[in-house]
Amino acid sequence: MKKVFHPKYQDSELDIDGFIESFDSSGEYIKDERNALKLFQLNTKVINIKSFRTPNLINQIVYKYFRKNKAKRSFEYAEKLLSLGINTPQPIAYYEFTTSFLFKKSFYVSEQLKYDLTYSELINDFKYPNYEQILREFTRFTFDLHEKGIHFLDHSPGNTLIIKNGEQYSFFLVDLNRMKFKPMNLETRIKNFSRLSASESMIATMSDEYAKCIDVEYDKVFKLMLKFAEEFQNRFQRKKRLKKKLKFWKK
Repeated sequence: MKKVFHPKYQDSELDIDGFIESFDSSGEYIKDERNALKLFQLNTKVINIKSFRTPNLINQIVYKYFRKNKAKRSFEYAEKLLSLGINTPQPIAYYEFTTSFLFKKSFYVSEQLKYDLTYSELINDFKYPNYEQILREFTRFTFDLHEKGIHFLDHSPGNTLIIKNGEQYSFFLVDLNRMKFKPMNLETRIKNFSRLSASESMIATMSDEYAKCIDVEYDKVFKLMLKFAEEFQNRFQRKKRLKKKLKFWKK
């Protein structure tokens, strides 16, 4: 086992070791899909532990010898984001479990954030209070990511947590293991919005705000954003149909 801690939480190492050892039988589930997510009480704070499932055999070799695993990337990317002035829950630690020749499991530990909503609420409720304000502030937040060379590859509705601060909003990124850090051209920037909405009205608002930020004609931004969103939805629907067919044949 290898573990790396943020200095702020070094004194909590033994407690967190215990949470990792008893992960399957303790903690409070908040998500259990591909990767299990649980909450634990650490003194006066609630912490979040994400257990990444054991990868397939090829990736067990890749993560052992050639590439950083998801937990390590999550921890390092969180530190990188915070250093660049981008909000994300405070990283605490990551754990790696390996054999002599293979990578097995990993865990990412962070502070649990109390938030008011996620971007998903904006997709599901067009009458959400201060809807347009939040959407425009989110667009400026995304522009700030791009200006700082942060290409968040999982920029999707559930991966931005939002906190209301008086009359303004703060945005926090989660699910951090897929990122690139490099300058982006206009098409790459606009394509980064493709998973965020299929609604033409939402796309129009985000295009308007992003065009102002980057000083590019609105029509150019809107056409690109709509094009990439439609392409993403077409791919998504094709995958859904394929999965249904596969499930049918398995039956």
